Amino acid sequence: MQNMDDEIDLFISTLAVERGLSVNTIAAYSNDLRHFQNYLRQSGISLWQEVSRDSISGYIQKLGISLSARSRARRLAALRTFFRFLLKEGLTDGNPALLVHFPKLGPQLPKALSSAQIESLLAQPDPSKPLGQRDRAMFELLYACGLRVSELAELQLRQVVLEPGYLTVMGKGEKERLVPMGELAAESLKAYMEDGRLKLLKKDSIPEVFVNSRGQTISRQGVWKIIKTSARKAGIALNITPHMMRHSFATHLLENGADLRSLQAMLGHADIATTQIYTHVARERLKEIHRKYHPRG
Repeated sequence: MQNMDDEIDLFISTLAVERGLSVNTIAAYSNDLRHFQNYLRQSGISLWQEVSRDSISGYIQKLGISLSARSRARRLAALRTFFRFLLKEGLTDGNPALLVHFPKLGPQLPKALSSAQIESLLAQPDPSKPLGQRDRAMFELLYACGLRVSELAELQLRQVVLEPGYLTVMGKGEKERLVPMGELAAESLKAYMEDGRLKLLKKDSIPEVFVNSRGQTISRQGVWKIIKTSARKAGIALNITPHMMRHSFATHLLENGADLRSLQAMLGHADIATTQIYTHVARERLKEIHRKYHPRG
């Protein structure tokens, strides 16, 4: 009989080979399951077959001390997927996670920066220096193309077409999409690729567009740190998140009349319902402007 670790490893391998999920998604599954496994061990449970609805319910309830309802719902979804796999493989007799209700979720609207805040952020990098050229190009692409931070960090030279100016982006589930980058972003990227990048490189064989100060491929965490540092210098008081530039891209396009289907294609959303949340953001912003500036607001 396999132990709990073996069955997690088997599940993770299956995710990587058969479902084509991203490295970050697979890592999230692994972390969630290991965390639950530690909880079970402390409760005296050493086999997945011994896990009951009460085991999972108690775990989700305990998570409520430190995690939001949305984070707890994600953990429960991971457990449901895992137990569905065990059941399919004949490694357990049922899916106890299906018997546990998801935590109630309040509406969570993505936060976006204002146009003025975006301009202030874009003004922070010093274009006379290689790192400044890189940072400016990264910020321009995140905002002009609505990229996920992971997509930016993994962007390769072969995916860039400076003339007429678009990117071929590999998104979630290895789905490819074409995204226009606009004139200003293309200019910033061209300046970095023809000057700053060459000065930062220590060797010629790196396929990724963006490199760190050591000439190595920049990490997702590295990009986020640069954004947070620049936002602080720009005097932006908001708690900056990795996706905030992407949210700003979507919100500003909608506010200026873009249609949902085009936005869905540029963001790489499989379901338009995911894109529709930005219509609520735009609506909330209109209400805020009305309250602030209308005499009877």
